[in-house]
Amino acid sequence: MIATKIAAVGNSKSRAAPEISVRNLQRTVRVDTVDLKEFAAKALRMCLQQRKNEATNLTKLREFFVLLVSDRRMTALHRRFLHKPGPTDVLTFEHGEIFLSVETARRNARIFGNSLARELRLYIVHGLLHLHGFEDRTETDARKMETMQEQILRQVAGRRN
Repeated sequence: MIATKIAAVGNSKSRAAPEISVRNLQRTVRVDTVDLKEFAAKALRMCLQQRKNEATNLTKLREFFVLLVSDRRMTALHRRFLHKPGPTDVLTFEHGEIFLSVETARRNARIFGNSLARELRLYIVHGLLHLHGFEDRTETDARKMETMQEQILRQVAGRRN
């Protein structure tokens, strides 16, 4: 299950598109960070097109970070911030940090019949939507967010051709 975001409100203000950094902090699974950064930039634009009535972290941030981590590191983050055992797929923090467990993504990609790249892209979109004020704590909100994620993934894929 995709984890909920940790916090809701940031305090930085910026009208320019945020800078994007993708850092691979794990060594178990090979990942194309250049491709993920290009995808994140396109997905960011798509997320920002989803208008919100109030300012969100995504509209306020000057930069955000996609951090690719191991299950071991994700387990520690999950325990520390959500008080839950084991790894999760993605954790999003209010200051623009989106942690992705690459090992969990690889397992989930196999289970759901996705490529690893698609699974990681899904997690990036999920994190961006959380930063933009979308929630998935209720079943209704989770369905709306899932629909939005798929729409953004399709739109970005369509623009690659």
